[in-house]
Amino acid sequence: MPDPRSKMRRQDRAVINPSELRVLLERSQFGTLATSLDSQPYQNINLFWFDAEHERIYFHTALEGRTRTNIEANPHVCFSVAEMGRLLPADTALEFSVEYASVITFGQARIVEDEQEAHSGLQGLLDKYFPDLKPGVHYRPIMDDELKQTAVYAIDIESMSGKRKAVAP
Repeated sequence: MPDPRSKMRRQDRAVINPSELRVLLERSQFGTLATSLDSQPYQNINLFWFDAEHERIYFHTALEGRTRTNIEANPHVCFSVAEMGRLLPADTALEFSVEYASVITFGQARIVEDEQEAHSGLQGLLDKYFPDLKPGVHYRPIMDDELKQTAVYAIDIESMSGKRKAVAP
């Protein structure tokens, strides 16, 4: 997805294979959502589910609050994930480093109004974080009235980029 928002300065560390970006989004345990309202940035950490089939990120929050206010006023968001590898000591302080991998996505966030999509988004979260537990077997499935007690969001990804630093052992 070429997009000027995803242009990287360090091309030598760019992850250009889309499937590698998707794998990192699928295995990351949490992500950072960045919104903005009246030029004031706001970030918060979220558990999330990456729906690879639709290139979409789902999360949920309270029915009211800053996330909802910001997204309703300005749906343009950024969502990122990162993981850290080995610490890399060196002979000089300036050369100390760390291995890492990250993905940054840009897109439009929206409150999911469709009940079936909201259910799917929440079930995706449950399946991601509790893969051994099944609805109707280990817990009561999501009920319609429970969907009304939370706000489910979708980020429709427009572009993404990844960056990695890995050093041979």
